[in-house]
Amino acid sequence: MFSARTDTIAAVATAMSGSGIGIIRISGDEAIGIAGKIYRNAKGNKTLSQYDSHTIHYGFIVDENENVMDEVIVSVMKAPRSYTAEDTVEINCHGGVLMMQKILERVVQAGARVAEPGEFTKRAFLNGRIDLSEAEAVMDVIHARNEFALKSSVSQLKGSVSNLIKEVREEMIHEIAFIEAALDDPEHFDLEAEGYNDTLLKRVEKFMRQIKSLLDSAEDGRIMAEGIHTVIVGKPNAGKSSLLNMLVGEERAIVTDIAGTTRDILEETVSINGIVFRILDTAGIRSTEDVVEKIGVNKAENAVKDADLVLYVVDSSVPLDENDRHILKMIDGKKTIILLNKSDLTSVVTEEDIRQNKSAAGTIIKTSMKDRVGIELFIETVKDMFFHGDITYNDEVYITNVRHKEVLQNAYDSLLQVHKSIEENMPEDFYTIDMMGAYEKLGLIIGESVEDDLINEIFSKFCMGK
Repeated sequence: MFSARTDTIAAVATAMSGSGIGIIRISGDEAIGIAGKIYRNAKGNKTLSQYDSHTIHYGFIVDENENVMDEVIVSVMKAPRSYTAEDTVEINCHGGVLMMQKILERVVQAGARVAEPGEFTKRAFLNGRIDLSEAEAVMDVIHARNEFALKSSVSQLKGSVSNLIKEVREEMIHEIAFIEAALDDPEHFDLEAEGYNDTLLKRVEKFMRQIKSLLDSAEDGRIMAEGIHTVIVGKPNAGKSSLLNMLVGEERAIVTDIAGTTRDILEETVSINGIVFRILDTAGIRSTEDVVEKIGVNKAENAVKDADLVLYVVDSSVPLDENDRHILKMIDGKKTIILLNKSDLTSVVTEEDIRQNKSAAGTIIKTSMKDRVGIELFIETVKDMFFHGDITYNDEVYITNVRHKEVLQNAYDSLLQVHKSIEENMPEDFYTIDMMGAYEKLGLIIGESVEDDLINEIFSKFCMGK
């Protein structure tokens, strides 16, 4: 099992770029003493160790010759009431990159070492201030791409996931203990006579429903956190690049009357009305002998396989042909919005034409990239497809972490085995083995029974000062 290191660490906790202020964070048993070696108050006194916890003080950082390096504000937070649950000092200095580097060097000279990526949050976890799911939520807060992902991450940081997991585990361990007690003392506990199997079956089904609910939230959670993986497809010159440019709000892709301008995949991330799209604009799909264009077409076809949403742009001013029929077959089974584009021109392609060539054509919208026709309907359609028409954040718990999803699935599979054993009247010790397996797997989410390698891997993804 892992253990916390007790030496004192330091790092720049703000971005290493020119800014109004920068923060150097110091944490550990010697944090206040180390900071006190390089800090002087306005009167030039060494007084940092005398200050109360959670106080802020004006002063200066000095070099080894007592020359003033910078004018600062210093925060003092004593254990256990700090982010890491250790003594912590934060030096608020001017935000020049060189200045922050110089002050960090002074802190290291005074006895600290440079922190590893994520080591402050790792110490908060190891010292018991937060559990592992809450620690991972810290990184989700930092990388949130939209308001809904941010609110979900903050909710997890406050314990929405861990509280639910702890509640399920407490009920599980109660059942496990009861069965174990009955097995150890069969004279006083007759599980069969008490009809316990029927009771246990109902409780296992309850656990399975709770975990299944979390698993069902994972797809919405992924989309909430990462955005909708959207691929734009269509024949050359149908208006795909115009659609990308309009969604992004700038001339990201070249638009000409020459077919086949886009040869490779262009990728952009854009937020529209709170919905984040990770958009891939692909090469026009058509039969071609051009080697480079053919590579682009193959990439487009591969991109469709991994897409959450396919936007099929059709030039409605020209009849459908074999290339269109190939695309309709290619996107079959995918969540698709078909845009009958160039509606400002005389249309020769109708919704009926599309549906005759594709049994499940998805939503069809008439659009004009030139006149911005149909775009509002397009956004509303996306809401209906991915958020059931409502993307306003509520208090429902969403699983946004891939590791959590895998652990939940493993726990669910273990409970499925318990359910099967009960129905087949297997011996009771079969129940406890698989239920304990589910209990331990759920513990991996909050950080119980987690190996050093996994802990190190998780926190290595954090930034240096967090």
